[in-house]
Amino acid sequence: MLLTVWVYSQQVTPPSTGHPGLDRYRASRIAIYMDDFGQMARYREANSQLKPTAATENRVVFFGDSITDMWKLEEYFPGKPYINRGISGQTTPQMLVRFRQDVIDLQPKVLVILAGTNDIAGNTGPMRREDIEENYASMAELARVHNVRVVFASVLPVHNYTPESKEFFEQRHPHEILELNSWLEDYSAANGLVYLDYFDRMVDDTGLLKRELADDGLHPNKAGYTIMAPLAVAAIEKALSTSNAPK
Repeated sequence: MLLTVWVYSQQVTPPSTGHPGLDRYRASRIAIYMDDFGQMARYREANSQLKPTAATENRVVFFGDSITDMWKLEEYFPGKPYINRGISGQTTPQMLVRFRQDVIDLQPKVLVILAGTNDIAGNTGPMRREDIEENYASMAELARVHNVRVVFASVLPVHNYTPESKEFFEQRHPHEILELNSWLEDYSAANGLVYLDYFDRMVDDTGLLKRELADDGLHPNKAGYTIMAPLAVAAIEKALSTSNAPK
């Protein structure tokens, strides 16, 4: 027993990522991840208050990390039955943990997944691109089995134009974002999913996120979400008009 306590006490600090801000973030999350890795508690009560999906209701779940979490859907999509199930800082392994509770059980017609940027950064530890891809594929397969149409959104570009953007940028190399987006687009085409290309509308001539769309180089501001909203609507409408059967 004493040995177990001693070993645990020596391992409470995760290995350094080389990024001080990320190291502090990871250290601050240890207790949360040990108690509730997928953060199931975040939406459990809200889910219990939702009414069953009406037959004519085109319910949509927006599923993702902080970019989704911070998106005030009621302002950008007034009157739409859109449900926000984003959690800041999450990676695709965490999203898989809560997929049944926060997606399947809500019985949406369409699921919009925007993730990947924190996987690339290593928020919950180093990840191979293959692992990220498999997590996306697992979510798509689970959704399809439950008659949910899937929209894969591209990972947003990042920039390093402001002091507060520097470390976010260093954690997310543009070429890694491009590689994952290429896979997302190809997988969507091959499997009858809708690919939602935020990246192309938000990137500048140098391949980085347009400065005016995010102050910290990662999280969209009002101008950023204003660009994203009609793109999301178009993708959702396309998904609703397509068959859920695999190609």
